[in-house]
Amino acid sequence: MSDWQDRIVGERMRVDDEFQNRVEASSFSRQQWGLVMTAVEFDIEHPGDPERARLVVDTSNLTHVMDELDNVESGMAAMAGGQQRGDDDGGILGGVKRALGLGGSDDSSDEERESAAAALAQEYADALQEKLEENGRWDEVREAAV
Repeated sequence: MSDWQDRIVGERMRVDDEFQNRVEASSFSRQQWGLVMTAVEFDIEHPGDPERARLVVDTSNLTHVMDELDNVESGMAAMAGGQQRGDDDGGILGGVKRALGLGGSDDSSDEERESAAAALAQEYADALQEKLEENGRWDEVREAAV
């Protein structure tokens, strides 16, 4: 983690708490959102220019976790004593079928879900930047990223 990212840990924790309502209103569970957040990285575009500087997310690694989102939900349902979803809904057998290319969700819905995850992650970054600005810390963080 870079120096500027170390400086925003407190704000991230506060934004995490405040952002939970937005996550709950999305198509992602808290567990799925946690997995999404492990795949995104934060960066500051144009850190040397106070007018153009912006906190953004690098979502290039999202593709690697998208298949795991269904597994997270299946695992949580099993731990809670819930029933497994049917094969078409992403249950264990459905996951095996998808891995073998025999069914499951289509590429367009996977792309839509990845796009939704990227958009939500950028919303989070925007909320984080706003929190940093409100706390008078944005310039400090931006300059540390130069």
